[in-house]
Amino acid sequence: MFAEIITIGDEILIGQIIDTNSAFISKELNKIGVSVFQITSVQDDREHIIKSLKEAEENADIIIVTGGLGPTKDDITKKTFCEYFDDEMIENPDVLKHIEYLFKKYISTPISDMNRHQAMVPSKAKVMMNDFGTAPGMWMEQNGKIFISLPGVPYEMKALMKNHVLPGLREAYNFPFIKHRTLLTYGLGESAIAERLHEFEERLPSFIKLAYLPNLGRVRLRLSAKHDNKDVVTKEIEKQVKNLIPLVEDIFTGFESDGPIEAQIGKMLVKKEWTLSTAESCTGGRIAQMLTSIPGASHYFKGGIVTYATETKTELLGVNQDLIEGHSVVSKEVAEAMALGALEKFKTDYAVATTGNAGPSKGDSDAEVGTVYIAIASNDGVYSEYFKFSNHREKTIQKATNKAFEMLQKEILKK
Repeated sequence: MFAEIITIGDEILIGQIIDTNSAFISKELNKIGVSVFQITSVQDDREHIIKSLKEAEENADIIIVTGGLGPTKDDITKKTFCEYFDDEMIENPDVLKHIEYLFKKYISTPISDMNRHQAMVPSKAKVMMNDFGTAPGMWMEQNGKIFISLPGVPYEMKALMKNHVLPGLREAYNFPFIKHRTLLTYGLGESAIAERLHEFEERLPSFIKLAYLPNLGRVRLRLSAKHDNKDVVTKEIEKQVKNLIPLVEDIFTGFESDGPIEAQIGKMLVKKEWTLSTAESCTGGRIAQMLTSIPGASHYFKGGIVTYATETKTELLGVNQDLIEGHSVVSKEVAEAMALGALEKFKTDYAVATTGNAGPSKGDSDAEVGTVYIAIASNDGVYSEYFKFSNHREKTIQKATNKAFEMLQKEILKK
């Protein structure tokens, strides 16, 4: 069973917004056993939309269109649908009633004829009510294919997918059962892991696939099973997970279903009633930002300092100036002094510190671009590691952040 996704909007093609809708729709379709054949982005242009619909009908069983459903003149999806399906527009009284309700309840500006016009839909369409907006979803069928039109506003589209589209597709088709299990690994590259797992992959049943998903210092290993029998999928994929873990035990940090590594660290700290602080230079607060993106982080994360300039390391963290002059601001000694300074300042059980040169040019140190020192301090002492990550600034920053979490998790697990 194949699907094609068509996103409509000039704003996507000129880079004004990022198309997150397709990623969400693809993920949701995959969960019920539908493979996405192609994703296409087109202008708010009649000819382009019709051409895309024709091509999609040849390629796929399910065509999902997002965007082009607003009240303005450049939103032409409904008109184009009418042309494509040889249909006409009619006013849907339920949609009109819903639009009038939304304006009365939540919108301060008066309702206009342009807003009311959104109640006009193709006569052949099955209307899917949009609880969070004025543009309804539409379901149409032709030549055994299903065409679905959804608004481009992400939260509106997501609600329609979950409440109407997915249940409707399950009712229309018998899908195979799909299950994914994703392992998180840190510290080894994709090719090195693939070489290690060559024999494991060769022994996998035909209905289970292993995918490598690398991202700057970490690799996700996703086992995907697809079969008509749910029990077969569930038992076999868990068996293969048990076979896989010993092969990557030294780099395995948990399952994606348990949340990202920063969330797993948070759970460990909460369980032990321990606290954490950060002192960042080259990572510029990235570690603290990722920690605080997790709800409830205030229970264990006490705070962080971005000591970007050399003098702030001395003034705020108490790093000895002689240490900086003797070893350089990018050094093992300074990284460890920063971590100990944060540990003392915030009175925490653990502290993470980074100092390095992310580039593109050298700063207060002669260290080569990509050089990073990461230190972990606790009441038991402090240690650090040296890394040479990359000559690309963003790559170095994210790799350093990922490595800091990896080091911290391993240190916590020791106790």
